[in-house]
Amino acid sequence: MLHTNNPIIKHKAGLLNLAEELGNVSKACKIMGVSRDTFYRYQELVEQGGIDSLVNQSRRAPNIKNRVDESTEKAVVSYAIEFPAHGQARTSNELRKKGIFVSGSGVRSIWLRNNLENFKKRLAALEAKVASEGIILSEEQVAALEKKKQDDEVCGEIETHHPGYLGSQDTFYVGNLKGVGRIYQQTFVDTHSKVAFAKLYTTKTPITSADLLNDRVLPFFEAHQLPLLRILTDRGTEYCGKVEQHDYQLYLAINDIDHTKTKARHPQTNGICERFHKTILNEFYQVTFRKKLYSSLEELQKDLDEWLDYYNNVRTHQGKVCCGRTPIETLLDGKKIWAEKNLAQI
Repeated sequence: MLHTNNPIIKHKAGLLNLAEELGNVSKACKIMGVSRDTFYRYQELVEQGGIDSLVNQSRRAPNIKNRVDESTEKAVVSYAIEFPAHGQARTSNELRKKGIFVSGSGVRSIWLRNNLENFKKRLAALEAKVASEGIILSEEQVAALEKKKQDDEVCGEIETHHPGYLGSQDTFYVGNLKGVGRIYQQTFVDTHSKVAFAKLYTTKTPITSADLLNDRVLPFFEAHQLPLLRILTDRGTEYCGKVEQHDYQLYLAINDIDHTKTKARHPQTNGICERFHKTILNEFYQVTFRKKLYSSLEELQKDLDEWLDYYNNVRTHQGKVCCGRTPIETLLDGKKIWAEKNLAQI
């Protein structure tokens, strides 16, 4: 697997990694929206000069003939205004579902030509369209206009080899619901596939932390015949304590699951959960609380479960392992990796 922190070549390395994982160049190219010729060119560059050779050494004058057709360009511009919070990879993935094939770098080029290359400019274009046409904003557009303009989330590099290798669990404070009280969400994300689970409670205690695993997480992994080997949490009291006196620690010990804790005062080391919380806040809670008044925890949980089904099975993910696949597709492909490792150990 190729690893890089250089944003210029990250998508190129991701294409090569995805092809290696799937064992299928054609499928990887289709998922990433590039041609096989491009893949083999990247592969040859890496073989000859290492991953750093993927950085373009010179900038030639653009060839107009290589640009996408006018209808594709219009579709990308329209999508940028309709969903200003979506990045270039997400835009490429979502347009591909509509039969419009354009790579993430192609989206970026179109944005640059139309002065839409950053979130601030796309928001300005949305506001200009509202002012000139008087359109009614969708819930996602309203959420984007109110979203913070600076992303202060930090996601650390985590070693994860296959689904079930490492899970990330955290507590998220949802808010105060009238007639119910304070609401907390227990969250679990598989760090390899990004498949996520969430359940709402009125308290944050060791028993609620264990309940999410018992009710949702372990039955799912058992159904897919995948073991859950290790879980990463912060050092909150709902996760840490003496094994013989702590429900969560006892549950992990009974099920033979290793427990890893984040570094003290460094919550970003559990960055995958933190990033998921940002997504669920922007795409679910900020939208649903505008649409509906909830009177019970069960009612909110029902809508949360529907959104999680969309997140896991329909929504494309831009993570370095997912590479434009949905989390459940990534998990199913990752089962092959686990099977190979398991056979090698026998």
